[in-house]
Amino acid sequence: MPVGTRATVKSLTPEDLYSLGAELILANTYHLWARPGAHVVQALGGLHRFMHWERPLLTDSGGYQVFSLASTSQVSEEGVTFQSHLDGSRHCLTPEEAVRVQEALGADIIMCLDECIPYPATEEQTRQSTERTLRWASRCQQAKTRSDQALFAVIQGGTSPELRRACAEAMVELDFPGYAVGGLSVGEPKEAMLEAAAAVLPRVSTDRPCYLMGVGAPEDLVELVGLGADMFDCVLPTRSARTGQLFTTRGRLVIKNSRHQEEDGPIDERCTCYTCRHYSRGYLRHLFLSKELLAYRLNTIHNLWYFLELMREMRRAIAAGNFAAFRTIFYREREQEEANWD
Repeated sequence: MPVGTRATVKSLTPEDLYSLGAELILANTYHLWARPGAHVVQALGGLHRFMHWERPLLTDSGGYQVFSLASTSQVSEEGVTFQSHLDGSRHCLTPEEAVRVQEALGADIIMCLDECIPYPATEEQTRQSTERTLRWASRCQQAKTRSDQALFAVIQGGTSPELRRACAEAMVELDFPGYAVGGLSVGEPKEAMLEAAAAVLPRVSTDRPCYLMGVGAPEDLVELVGLGADMFDCVLPTRSARTGQLFTTRGRLVIKNSRHQEEDGPIDERCTCYTCRHYSRGYLRHLFLSKELLAYRLNTIHNLWYFLELMREMRRAIAAGNFAAFRTIFYREREQEEANWD
């Protein structure tokens, strides 16, 4: 899912996203709650009409953003009290309020409020937050009033495989239409992230979508799809585009590097995105070094195409029954060429 934090994917229009094949995008509950306010979005016809997006939308609960404000927030059984990053005002985000705000925004998929803990955390901290996340999920179920929105539960448990398994099994008992794995990619080693995901994914119903929250490096997507994950979001493609880091089948390319100054070829010879069909690396380097706004737009188009196409390729490989071969080729190509590419 491309990330449209404030009801926009930075530098792109919805028509751009349609042309890239984006099926679902994410908007951020906390930021839209803070500005312009859920009541404003609701008064203007809901999030789809507000941002001119006619395909499915997902909103997160706002819990991760509150986690990022940990220095000014306090967690209790009731919810999370925190200080606004805009004006310093105090607010309380409860499970019921998270559902109310997301119902007002009107996304197709909404998320239960969960407690995201930092890495590292003690076993007791992890256990308490996991148990609280389960209680909050039940409260979110009870607070939900709209039948046209799918409420996903968020599975927590830190880097403890045992707590992850227990949380997953308890969430499945509550029978949600979809499940998310939260609290990963917050500083833990990649091995710990994969181990935690592997503890969860086999226990989530195979007929329900499973969403790995905030994970987005290409290698992570390949590994986690192999473990059974279906959905991902991450700012990595768009944020990297704005810093001149471009993703290719041969690895990452840093467009500001002098080696690209007189290169007439595209970012990636295999890529068929709009940027690669029309612009050279030399021109893109010129735009980026000149800080032209077009640089961010063209780089973002390419990066999102790369990630969306990677997911399409994996989907085709799974349908054809040859995902293992796809994974082998994915790594072989990068190992052969990445070292001399950027």
